[in-house]
Amino acid sequence: MSTAGTAGTAGMERRDPGGLPAYAWPALDGTGVEAYVSTRAGGVSTGSYASLNLGLHVGDDPVAVVENRSRLARALGVGLGDLVFSDQVHQPHVAVVTEAERGRGARDTADALPATDAVVTAVTGLVLVIQVADCVPLVLVDPVRRLLACVHAGWGGTVRGVTPAAVARLVELGSDPGDVVAAIGPSIAPEAYQVGADVVAAAEAALGAHAGEVVRPDGTGRWSFDLWAANRLQLVAAGVPARNIALAGLDTGPGTPFFSHRREGPTGRFAVAARLTTA
Repeated sequence: MSTAGTAGTAGMERRDPGGLPAYAWPALDGTGVEAYVSTRAGGVSTGSYASLNLGLHVGDDPVAVVENRSRLARALGVGLGDLVFSDQVHQPHVAVVTEAERGRGARDTADALPATDAVVTAVTGLVLVIQVADCVPLVLVDPVRRLLACVHAGWGGTVRGVTPAAVARLVELGSDPGDVVAAIGPSIAPEAYQVGADVVAAAEAALGAHAGEVVRPDGTGRWSFDLWAANRLQLVAAGVPARNIALAGLDTGPGTPFFSHRREGPTGRFAVAARLTTA
């Protein structure tokens, strides 16, 4: 698979916390953060949602989804009430999560953090969860100030600047972006993500002269969109050193461990789940 324009530390590996199939970035080792990306496997959902669907908003049996979320929590050695979920709407709103938000959205979408696509916390042990099924999940860690951010960046959130907004919020809380370590998770691969002229125009408006590194004609009258490159460019522009950016380089969809809304919908959602660990 092509990773053109996405140079940086590459790779994830299987680590299976508590026996649950999952992936982790070795680049985050030693940063004071534990972060995993779940897969399709290990849950109780059936049909097109089989089996570890973590999304309550996609038409699956909510009882099954809550059980799947409970399995994720147990694998991390926490309770369901330690997880925090957001209502993700492809916008650049960033929420700072404190002890008061512990458990929000874990059992019911009505209680999720409203209209939020990036979350930041300084609370040890609080598990931030971002759900995806083609969009990019990111983990941003400041090991000096002990701050953690998780981001949901589809094309809409990317062109609207959700990733630089998350870095900016870390800076507001005392981070130096030069200390931030960023991990870009599994999402639809650049060559598989075909978009139209409207998305190209939005990318050009957002990325200016760098847009050509992100959107390229694919020979069909449409364009391919490299979400990995776009978010990497935005991270570097926000001051995160390129050497501190880890890329999973893993695609979603049939034949992969990860759900794909575009290629399989209706389907489930996998997630990044991350927490600050004890110093």
